[in-house]
Formats: sequence, structure tokens, C-alpha cells
Amino acid sequence: MSENTTLGKIHKIAADEFLKKGFRGASLREIVKKAGVTTGAFYGYYKSKEELFDAIVKPHAEYIRNTFNKCINDFLSVPKAEWSQHMSDFSENGMTDMFEYAFEHKDSFRLILKASEGTKWENFIHDLVESEIDITHKFYDVIREQGFKPHSLPSMLEHMIISGEFTGLFELIIHDIPKEEAMLCVKELHDFYEAAWASMLKV
Repeated sequence: MSENTTLGKIHKIAADEFLKKGFRGASLREIVKKAGVTTGAFYGYYKSKEELFDAIVKPHAEYIRNTFNKCINDFLSVPKAEWSQHMSDFSENGMTDMFEYAFEHKDSFRLILKASEGTKWENFIHDLVESEIDITHKFYDVIREQGFKPHSLPSMLEHMIISGEFTGLFELIIHDIPKEEAMLCVKELHDFYEAAWASMLKV
């Protein structure tokens, strides 16, 4: 969306305000004032501050979520006898695809990571983690049937490990690491966690 349009200007100023002050702290009155529009004109576009925030971040959050879900569904389509061979590749490709998109839209994505408390997106990373836990459990069940003996983790520890992986991935966005360096970090992050999982799962 062009920043030269009224709506584009509202989005740009709102994104800056949300990032500086968080969703809760940002003032709709201040956003409208800086955008040079009347409150009435603003309400011609959105009904609330939350609807404005949602309009800015929703396309990007949904893209990441859909990319993640596609990775899971593609993995589930692989014959189960081959799951232990391909899990690492799907994991790395999924992380890379999500990161590359988030990097290309990092200004909007930082809003999800740093400013979304009080909106429906505040649990975005948590929801990804829960989905990852679900597919991990399915993976456990299948490889047990194949004779592997994965080490069972306490649920809290499992949640901590997977949360750490996702948080680490998106820390690269928060800290604005240059892309070439960031992509190397993504690979090394994946390799670090993959080695740990392989050790615990004995695959």
C-alpha cells in the first residue's frame, strides 16, 4: 500500500506509534492527528484501534501461519516409513521460509512480536509452538511403531525447548540482523536444535 494515500499514511503512522508504545499505549487520537485526518474520516476506514492494528498485521501473521501449516501438511503427506529420514529437511525448510517472509516484512512483523499485547495476535508465537508440539507428538507415535525409543520429555520442558527455538528465530527480526548473517543464524539454530532432538529421540 502506498504511503501517499490517506490509508497508507494512517498505516505508516499507526505502525510507528504501535511499535513505540505498544498496542495498549498507542493513542488513536494521536495517530489520527499525525495522519492529518479527522476522527470521522478515520472511522470511515476502521471501527477501532484494534481493527486498525489487525489490518496492518493480519496479512503477515496469516502468511506465516499458512506457511507453517503447509510445511506440516506436506510432511504428513510423506509415507510414515520415511518420516525419520525427512523430518530434519522439512523443519529446516519451514524455518527458512517463515524467516525469509518475516524478514521481508519485518516492520509489520515486529508489531506482532513486540507490540501485540492486548490484541488477538498476542499469543501468535505460543500458537505456533502448540502446533509444533502437536506434530512432534504425532512424530513420536509413528517412530515408536517403527522401533525407535524416543526419550519422553516433561510437557513443560518440551514447551520450553520448542518456545526457545521459535523465539530464537524471530529474535533475528527484533534485532534487525543483516539478512546474510541472519540466514546463517537460522541454519545454525536449526542444526543446534536438530542435534539435540536427534539425541533425545534416538533417531
